[in-house]
Amino acid sequence: MRVLVVEDEPYMAEAIRDGLRLAAIAADVAGDGEAALRLLHVNDYDIAVLDRDVPPPTGDEIAARIVASGSGMPILMLTAADRLDDKASGFELGADDYLTKPFELQELVLRLRALDRRRAHHRPPVREIAGLRLDPFRREVYRDGRYVALTRKQFAVLEVLVAAEGGVVSAEELLHRAWDEHADPFTNAVRITVSALRKRLGEPWVIATVAGVGYRIDPDARRAEAGA
Repeated sequence: MRVLVVEDEPYMAEAIRDGLRLAAIAADVAGDGEAALRLLHVNDYDIAVLDRDVPPPTGDEIAARIVASGSGMPILMLTAADRLDDKASGFELGADDYLTKPFELQELVLRLRALDRRRAHHRPPVREIAGLRLDPFRREVYRDGRYVALTRKQFAVLEVLVAAEGGVVSAEELLHRAWDEHADPFTNAVRITVSALRKRLGEPWVIATVAGVGYRIDPDARRAEAGA
């Protein structure tokens, strides 16, 4: 999952970004409305986390633009305004959720996971393919019933591949979905992470490389082992 966090208080923004990374959620941070609009123009985000009182355009104006775009991107309002009429106005603008400051980071993570599940309601919360069982909320992965311990980045990459349901995902898309805006587009981080992920999952390799295109979960990996 990749989210945009619009927060003008540097300490708060950094704490949110670092905390989300620990939960395997890639986060880009914008300190004002103009920076947020630039990031929205060039990147695809799963969710927008908006402080309502950032330098203009305000969080309210950004929310209105997201809704008007028809993208369907979920919006979580993050603000110190906790009166009922404040919350009501936020929802009227198109917010899908509302979290008041101060808050526990774990609650923010849970709300983001819930919004992501709602956004992709056609997919079950626990996803299964080729003997893999991935629970995005508990951050647990099993292969043929065996628990597999993964790093945060390995889990994020696997989550994108499993969500593709056997479709090919390019290295560029993996970099876009599992890393943040500071990732070097010329890095070999994707190749290294996929290689390490394969080893963690064990043989037969369940992640196939499609030469010149990208990577995919091979739904026939178990059958190949049975026929060996």
